[in-house]
Amino acid sequence: MTAPSGRRGNQTVGPTRPLHVRQDDLEHAVRETLSRQVAVPHALAADPAGLAIRRADRIRRRRTAAGLALATVATALLTTGMARLGEEQGPPRTPTVVLGDPYASPLPEPTAAVTAPVGPDRGEVDLIIGSTLAGADGSRVPLLDVGPVERAQRAPDGGGWLVVGAPTVAGRSLWLVPPRGAAQVLLAGAAQITLSDDGRQVAWREGADLVAAGIVGGQLVATVRTALPAGADPVRFVGDRVLARLDPTRPGHLLWRPGDEAPVTAADDTSTHVYGRLPDGRLVAQVSAGTPRRPCLALLDPALTPARTACGPSLGTDGRGAVSADGRWLVLNGRAAGKDAALLVDLTALGSGTLTALPAGPPLAGAVTWTANQTAVYGDAAGGLVRAAVDPVLAGERATPAPVPGLRPGERLVVVTG
Repeated sequence: MTAPSGRRGNQTVGPTRPLHVRQDDLEHAVRETLSRQVAVPHALAADPAGLAIRRADRIRRRRTAAGLALATVATALLTTGMARLGEEQGPPRTPTVVLGDPYASPLPEPTAAVTAPVGPDRGEVDLIIGSTLAGADGSRVPLLDVGPVERAQRAPDGGGWLVVGAPTVAGRSLWLVPPRGAAQVLLAGAAQITLSDDGRQVAWREGADLVAAGIVGGQLVATVRTALPAGADPVRFVGDRVLARLDPTRPGHLLWRPGDEAPVTAADDTSTHVYGRLPDGRLVAQVSAGTPRRPCLALLDPALTPARTACGPSLGTDGRGAVSADGRWLVLNGRAAGKDAALLVDLTALGSGTLTALPAGPPLAGAVTWTANQTAVYGDAAGGLVRAAVDPVLAGERATPAPVPGLRPGERLVVVTG
């Protein structure tokens, strides 16, 4: 289609801007355009500073969440540890340390306990010779950090040995020494410690309190306490009850059942020492009786009342002695023919009111244990090991101490009980 003006399309009469531009003007225009483009800031595809800030915020949030989670776990563990130690509130009132106690002071590092055979069978009982535990099977376990030992007994279920340290200015300690592995402290800083015959319970004096706990998995659990008269100490377990001596300077004991509303189940003011328990539950004790008053033996009923009393031999007053497992025999310190000696007493004669005692060997210097073949095994004051068998003693023979290989002068021999 042809426009009226005769020109094609929509062309105008002429261009809207001049087409003839000088070279200098064109170059100036290009330079100005480029300079304006450089001056205008362009957004980056990625902002490094912003990325760093956002990354730091994420890290800080993650650390805060992790800290809160750790604090929650620590609080739960602390609460569990306190619950396992009983319902006590606040830190212990004395320096006594119980494993798992959140208020405890740092305990010594575990002792490396390495067993190694040392030759043929050593005998019927385990011994502690200086700083070494010598098993009856010929094995040896070094007690590197335990220190001097006051007494020891076998732990239940073949779990090793429970060892009570000698008293120090910091108190007594209780260790669990496994057959292999590392020894560990169960209790430290106690004034007095006693163990049940089966090794599943322990009682100790802590300040003015009598405390008891179970021993489970190498820890003390279900701790309970009660107030004690001044000077009273736990001396042994009687079943599930604790027997405590009221005062070392005068007669009298009490029985405490941990956890009962009325914990003191019995008390007396006549007994001075208790040597053991008969299968029927009665206790073999020393009392002051006769005319003139002198140490005698008595059987105490569950109320700690003397049921039978018999006098006769000259009995020692140090309280060392033990009853055989069948309840038939008692070995204890006394005097025979004007000399100090260990005496063998037939407890079936208590009903007659008159006791007869035979000299069995040198005096007891520590714990005594009875073996299955009716032999009392103990150490004497010179460090010798004495095996006093009932039949030879009844035949008039006295046991003589045997030297213990490896025991150096000044070291103590401890017979392991249980």
